[in-house]
Amino acid sequence: MTEEQKRKVSDLRRAGMGYTETARLAGVSRDAVRSFCRRNGLAGQAAQDGQEDAQAQEGICRECGKPLQQTAGVKRRAFCSRECREKWWHGHPEQIRQRAVYSFICAGCGKQFDVYGDSRRKYCSHGCYIKARFGGGGADE
Repeated sequence: MTEEQKRKVSDLRRAGMGYTETARLAGVSRDAVRSFCRRNGLAGQAAQDGQEDAQAQEGICRECGKPLQQTAGVKRRAFCSRECREKWWHGHPEQIRQRAVYSFICAGCGKQFDVYGDSRRKYCSHGCYIKARFGGGGADE
Protein backbone atom coordinates (compact mmCIF):
# COMPACT_ATOMS: atom_id res chain seq x y z
CA MET A 1 0.00 0.00 0.00
CA THR A 2 1.22 3.50 -0.76
CA GLU A 3 1.37 6.20 1.91
CA GLU A 4 -1.60 7.93 0.26
CA GLN A 5 -3.66 4.72 0.44
CA LYS A 6 -2.66 4.17 4.08
CA ARG A 7 -3.76 7.70 4.98
CA LYS A 8 -7.05 7.26 3.11
CA VAL A 9 -7.73 3.89 4.82
CA SER A 10 -7.01 5.43 8.23
CA ASP A 11 -9.33 8.37 7.59
CA LEU A 12 -12.17 6.19 6.29
CA ARG A 13 -11.92 3.69 9.17
CA ARG A 14 -11.90 6.47 11.77
CA ALA A 15 -15.05 7.79 10.12
CA GLY A 16 -16.67 4.40 10.82
CA MET A 17 -16.51 2.92 7.31
CA GLY A 18 -16.41 -0.89 6.90
CA TYR A 19 -13.55 -2.94 5.43
CA THR A 20 -15.21 -3.59 2.05
CA GLU A 21 -16.27 0.00 1.42
CA THR A 22 -12.89 1.31 2.59
CA ALA A 23 -11.09 -1.11 0.25
CA ARG A 24 -13.25 -0.06 -2.69
CA LEU A 25 -12.64 3.66 -2.10
CA ALA A 26 -8.89 3.24 -1.45
CA GLY A 27 -8.39 0.91 -4.43
CA VAL A 28 -6.91 -2.03 -2.49
CA SER A 29 -8.15 -5.47 -1.45
CA ARG A 30 -10.38 -5.99 1.59
CA ASP A 31 -7.76 -8.26 3.17
CA ALA A 32 -5.06 -5.62 2.76
CA VAL A 33 -7.32 -3.10 4.52
CA ARG A 34 -8.14 -5.56 7.29
CA SER A 35 -4.51 -6.46 8.01
CA PHE A 36 -3.46 -2.79 7.89
CA CYS A 37 -6.25 -1.90 10.33
CA ARG A 38 -5.29 -4.69 12.73
CA ARG A 39 -1.65 -3.59 12.72
CA ASN A 40 -2.59 0.03 13.36
CA GLY A 41 -5.39 -0.31 15.93
CA LEU A 42 -8.24 0.49 13.53
CA ALA A 43 -10.01 -2.89 13.67
CA GLY A 44 -13.27 -3.90 15.37
CA GLN A 45 -14.47 -1.69 18.21
CA ALA A 46 -11.89 0.99 17.41
CA ALA A 47 -13.58 1.60 14.07
CA GLN A 48 -17.01 1.89 15.69
CA ASP A 49 -15.71 4.28 18.32
CA GLY A 50 -13.62 6.15 15.78
CA GLN A 51 -15.03 9.57 16.47
CA GLU A 52 -14.69 9.24 20.25
CA ASP A 53 -11.14 7.85 19.97
CA ALA A 54 -10.23 10.68 17.64
CA GLN A 55 -11.54 13.17 20.20
CA ALA A 56 -9.43 11.55 22.94
CA GLN A 57 -6.34 11.62 20.71
CA GLU A 58 -6.97 15.24 19.79
CA GLY A 59 -7.28 16.14 23.48
CA ILE A 60 -11.00 16.94 23.62
CA CYS A 61 -13.31 15.82 26.46
CA ARG A 62 -15.79 13.17 25.23
CA GLU A 63 -18.65 14.70 27.23
CA CYS A 64 -18.35 18.49 27.12
CA GLY A 65 -15.77 19.10 24.36
CA LYS A 66 -13.32 21.11 26.49
CA PRO A 67 -9.64 20.88 25.51
CA LEU A 68 -7.59 18.41 27.58
CA GLN A 69 -4.01 18.79 28.76
CA GLN A 70 -2.21 15.51 27.91
CA THR A 71 0.92 14.53 29.85
CA ALA A 72 3.69 12.62 28.06
CA GLY A 73 4.31 9.10 29.39
CA VAL A 74 0.90 8.90 31.07
CA LYS A 75 -2.32 7.26 29.86
CA ARG A 76 -4.22 9.60 27.57
CA ARG A 77 -7.13 11.41 29.19
CA ALA A 78 -10.56 11.19 27.60
CA PHE A 79 -12.49 13.38 30.08
CA CYS A 80 -11.79 16.72 31.72
CA SER A 81 -13.26 15.82 35.11
CA ARG A 82 -14.77 13.06 37.22
CA GLU A 83 -18.23 14.55 36.64
CA CYS A 84 -17.86 14.42 32.84
CA ARG A 85 -16.53 10.85 32.99
CA GLU A 86 -19.43 9.65 35.16
CA LYS A 87 -22.02 11.49 33.08
CA TRP A 88 -20.63 10.03 29.82
CA TRP A 89 -20.50 6.43 31.14
CA HIS A 90 -24.05 6.70 32.55
CA GLY A 91 -25.20 7.80 29.10
CA HIS A 92 -23.27 5.03 27.27
CA PRO A 93 -23.71 1.78 29.28
CA GLU A 94 -23.42 -0.32 26.11
CA GLN A 95 -19.76 0.76 25.80
CA ILE A 96 -18.80 -0.87 29.11
CA ARG A 97 -16.69 -3.97 28.52
CA GLN A 98 -17.77 -6.25 31.34
CA ARG A 99 -15.10 -8.92 31.70
CA ALA A 100 -16.08 -10.35 35.10
CA VAL A 101 -19.59 -11.73 34.44
CA TYR A 102 -20.38 -15.02 36.19
CA SER A 103 -23.41 -17.34 35.89
CA PHE A 104 -24.71 -19.25 38.91
CA ILE A 105 -27.71 -21.27 40.04
CA CYS A 106 -29.31 -19.85 43.18
CA ALA A 107 -28.88 -22.09 46.25
CA GLY A 108 -32.26 -20.87 47.52
CA CYS A 109 -34.67 -21.06 44.60
CA GLY A 110 -32.69 -22.91 41.90
CA LYS A 111 -33.03 -20.10 39.35
CA GLN A 112 -30.06 -19.21 37.10
CA PHE A 113 -28.70 -15.66 37.50
CA ASP A 114 -25.76 -13.60 36.23
CA VAL A 115 -23.48 -11.56 38.49
CA TYR A 116 -20.94 -8.90 37.62
CA GLY A 117 -17.75 -8.90 39.67
CA ASP A 118 -18.51 -11.32 42.55
CA SER A 119 -17.32 -14.85 41.79
CA ARG A 120 -18.43 -16.22 45.20
CA ARG A 121 -22.11 -15.29 45.17
CA LYS A 122 -24.61 -18.07 46.05
CA TYR A 123 -28.05 -16.44 46.04
CA CYS A 124 -29.90 -14.43 43.41
CA SER A 125 -31.36 -12.00 45.95
CA HIS A 126 -31.37 -11.04 49.61
CA GLY A 127 -34.80 -12.68 49.96
CA CYS A 128 -33.44 -16.07 48.83
CA TYR A 129 -30.56 -15.74 51.27
CA ILE A 130 -32.94 -15.02 54.17
CA LYS A 131 -35.17 -17.99 53.26
CA ALA A 132 -32.18 -20.35 53.08
CA ARG A 133 -30.55 -19.02 56.25
CA PHE A 134 -33.56 -18.70 58.52
CA GLY A 135 -36.06 -21.08 56.92
CA GLY A 136 -38.41 -18.41 55.67
CA GLY A 137 -40.84 -18.82 58.56
CA GLY A 138 -42.12 -16.21 60.96
CA ALA A 139 -40.94 -15.58 64.54
CA ASP A 140 -43.72 -17.79 66.04
CA GLU A 141 -42.70 -21.02 64.24
